[in-house]
Amino acid sequence: MTRKPHDSFAKQYLKGLLQPLGAAETSRDVFGEMQQVDVWFAPGSANESTRQALGVLGQMVANPCLLKPFRNQAPSLEICACLSKLFVLQAEEHRRAKREKQKQLEAQLPKLWILVPTASESVLHGFGAEPLPEWAPGIYFLPAHFHAALVVIHQLPVVPETLWLRLLGRDRVQVQAMTELLNLPPNHPLRNPVLEHLTKLQVTLRSRQNLNREQKELAMNLDVVYEQWRQQTLQQGRQEGKQEGRQEALREEIVDLLELRFGALDAELSTVVERLLQLPKRDRSRLLLQLPNLSHEELIAQFRMRDR
Repeated sequence: MTRKPHDSFAKQYLKGLLQPLGAAETSRDVFGEMQQVDVWFAPGSANESTRQALGVLGQMVANPCLLKPFRNQAPSLEICACLSKLFVLQAEEHRRAKREKQKQLEAQLPKLWILVPTASESVLHGFGAEPLPEWAPGIYFLPAHFHAALVVIHQLPVVPETLWLRLLGRDRVQVQAMTELLNLPPNHPLRNPVLEHLTKLQVTLRSRQNLNREQKELAMNLDVVYEQWRQQTLQQGRQEGKQEGRQEALREEIVDLLELRFGALDAELSTVVERLLQLPKRDRSRLLLQLPNLSHEELIAQFRMRDR
């Protein structure tokens, strides 16, 4: 079992979000000294709407990149270690391009995104990290030739475009993001997959003993989210059950009316039952009121006309 459950969650969560957009690989080896990067992403030919659904995260992964999420504030030496992995990977990509006789522009070099809940002014100043006007507040770029940026999650604006990043935050920021996730429409394509990742993290934490204070607090927050999700799922199931019950009662009513008019239903009239169920309520009622005056052939013809 991993010693750092949140790190494992962050890797699998990012990989799950990014796979529809391209090739997402966790714990990729980089050589020199044997090292691994948390998430390596190479974009594919995904639909632009899929990228836009990820908001700022989708903007970040428009080009090949590394993503390194930190649960806590990253010391400067940890950031330096991330940069060293980036430089090794950039050298690998440069050698590959030379072997394949491809011209590699500097703008095409992999970028490093370091995701941290908070960052001190001294860390930002020490790395020369500055915001850019075309990016959301809370994102600080190192000087251009570093190809790296610090994403300070707790400084991100609370808007839908930053939700998928704020879910990797801490404390109130993460709880707020979890609440927003639960409030997404039930059919949102990312809602349930992300909730499943959070549930796995909850199960992992609850199965462990000797959690530290921060892990206990995270587990409690996840308990609240899971319970809300469970209640929503139960309520949705009850509503769907009621809807199915109403639909079945309406089907039986239509069958009874057709049998009273025509006797036992043949294959064509059985099809009519399903077609009537699909009609808007007003059209269905109008047609059923006309039923006593319609012959078998005339009723079938009503639907043939609709198919034209």
